[in-house]
Amino acid sequence: MKIKLDENIPTGFAVVLSSLGHEVDTVEREGLAGSPDEEVWKHAQREGRFLVTQDLDFSDTRKFTPGSHHGILLVRLRDPGRQALSRRLEAIFRSQDAEQWQGCFVVASEHKLRIRREP
Repeated sequence: MKIKLDENIPTGFAVVLSSLGHEVDTVEREGLAGSPDEEVWKHAQREGRFLVTQDLDFSDTRKFTPGSHHGILLVRLRDPGRQALSRRLEAIFRSQDAEQWQGCFVVASEHKLRIRREP
C-alpha cells in the first residue's frame, strides 16, 4: 500500500511500515513540513497515497467523503506522545489488513478502529 505520513506522525514509523511491505513517504522527506493541509492533501492524492495523520482538519467526512480519495487514517489518542502513537500505529498495522482501507476514512483511538467506507 502507498502511504504518506503527515508531519505529526513520527518519521521513524516509516521504517516499521516499510518492513511490513508498504511503500512509505513522509511530508518531512518531501520538504512539505509546514505546508498548508491542502498542499499535503494534493500531494497525497496525486501520488495515490493513503494519508496517516492526527490533524483534525482531515476529519470532516463531508469534505473527505469515503470513496472520493485514496484513504485517511486519523489517529485520536488521549495521550498522543510519540511512543504511545508509535505503539498504537504499529499494533494497528500489524493486526489489520490496511489494503482494505483504500478509499476509506478510518479513525483510530486507544482501543477502537472505526472504518467508514464508500456509501
